[in-house]
Amino acid sequence: MHPELHRPVTLDRVGPAGLHVVVEASSTECAALAHRMNLPAVLTLNCTFRLERDAGGALVARGHLVARIVQTCVISLEDFTATVEERFAVRCVPEGEESDDGDPASLDEITYSNATVDLGEAAAEQMALALDPYPRAPGAVLPDLPDDVEAPSFAALAALRRRH
Repeated sequence: MHPELHRPVTLDRVGPAGLHVVVEASSTECAALAHRMNLPAVLTLNCTFRLERDAGGALVARGHLVARIVQTCVISLEDFTATVEERFAVRCVPEGEESDDGDPASLDEITYSNATVDLGEAAAEQMALALDPYPRAPGAVLPDLPDDVEAPSFAALAALRRRH
């Protein structure tokens, strides 16, 4: 079964000059991605990739993702439209050959099999990583608490716990 956004590219297409690939999601693919990412909507998703071999011969994909999405504000619970834009670089490695390098400065890795990398899935993963986990609509602010309301202290919470 293929992911919602499937754009396979065979590695033999990446020559010495590299390869430029554009991934653009259809409306059906956008709807499927919205469902997968639990968003009210993905309106558009466009990602340009530049595939090149590094000095060691490994395939590196540099991308620029732009997506228009609808998110739900964590403060007002209203839906709003937002733009996600991300520049990224990932190493493409054969399935089963992922490194266990914990260095945060290392490039993230995406796997491929049968000498084919799925740039659609790579774009979807990058969009998911770029999403704000606590989206706020423009102008949304937390309500002020009245001055006479005290926030519960840890001591008060501990006293409640002791009663039970």
